[in-house]
Amino acid sequence: MAWLFIGPTILLLLAFNIFPLLWTIYLSFTGYRANRPNADTVWLGIANYQRVLNDEAIWENMRATAHFLVWSILLQLLLGFALALLLNRKFRSHSFWSTAILLPMMLAPAVVGTFWKFFFEPQYGIFNYIVNFFGGPGNFTMLGDTQLSPWAIVLVDTWMWTPYVMLLLLAGLRSIPSYLYEAAEIDRASAWTTFWRITLPMVMPFIILALLFRVIENFKMFDLVDQLTNGGPGSVTELASIKLKREAFEKWRTGYASALAIIMFVSIYGLSMVAVNFLNKVKQR
Repeated sequence: MAWLFIGPTILLLLAFNIFPLLWTIYLSFTGYRANRPNADTVWLGIANYQRVLNDEAIWENMRATAHFLVWSILLQLLLGFALALLLNRKFRSHSFWSTAILLPMMLAPAVVGTFWKFFFEPQYGIFNYIVNFFGGPGNFTMLGDTQLSPWAIVLVDTWMWTPYVMLLLLAGLRSIPSYLYEAAEIDRASAWTTFWRITLPMVMPFIILALLFRVIENFKMFDLVDQLTNGGPGSVTELASIKLKREAFEKWRTGYASALAIIMFVSIYGLSMVAVNFLNKVKQR
C-alpha cells in the first residue's frame, strides 16, 4: 500500500528530475548537437569540461554573474532587514503597506524585465525624465552604458526580490519571544545592545535561509536579465545562464552547454552546502 501511494511521486521525480540530470551528464561527455539528432554522437570524454574551464569568455560570464550575485543579495538583505524592522512595529495602515511592498515579487520576472526596459528607454522612458529633472544629461542611456548596465540589473532584481527577503526576516523577527525584550528593558540595555545581543542572533538563521534561497535563484537568473538587456551591451551583463542559453539553443553546441550546466550545478551545490553548514552551526549555538 505504501509503494502504491509513493509510486507516482517517484515516477515523476525520475521523469522530471533524475533522468534529465543523468542525461545531461552523459551529453556533457559527447559532441552531441540537438539540431542534428540523427548524426553519430562522438564520445569526447572530459574535453568539453576542459574547453569550458579554459574559455576566457566563460570566466568573464562568471565574473558578471558574481558581480550581480554579490551586490543584489547584499542590497536585498540590507533593505529587506530594514523593511522587516519597520513593519515589525505596529502603526497605522500597517496592513496596507505590508501588502503593497509585496507587489513586485508577485509579478513574473519576464514582465518585470520588460517593464523596466521601457522605464530605462532613453527616448521616452520615465527614468530619463527623472534624470532630466535633476539636471542630468538629455539622453541618459542606462542599459546602453557598459559601466551602468550591470548596476541596472542589480537595481531591478533588488526591487523585485527585496520583499521576499523582507517576508522571511519579518517571520524571524515575529518569532522572537517578547520576554527577551522585556528582560533587556528591565536591565536598561540600550537599543544597540538589544539589537546586537537579541535581535540579530535570533534572526540569523532566517538571514542565512534568505541568503541561501537568493544565491540559488540569482545564480541561475535568466528571464529577467534576458528581457532587460539580453546580455548587452556587448557581453557585460551576459550571465552564465545567458551564455548557457546561447550555447545550447543558438549555437546548438549541446554537449558543450551540458558541461557548462553541470559546472554551474556543482557551483550552486557547493555554495548551498556552505550556507547549510553555517546554518547548522548557528542553530547549535
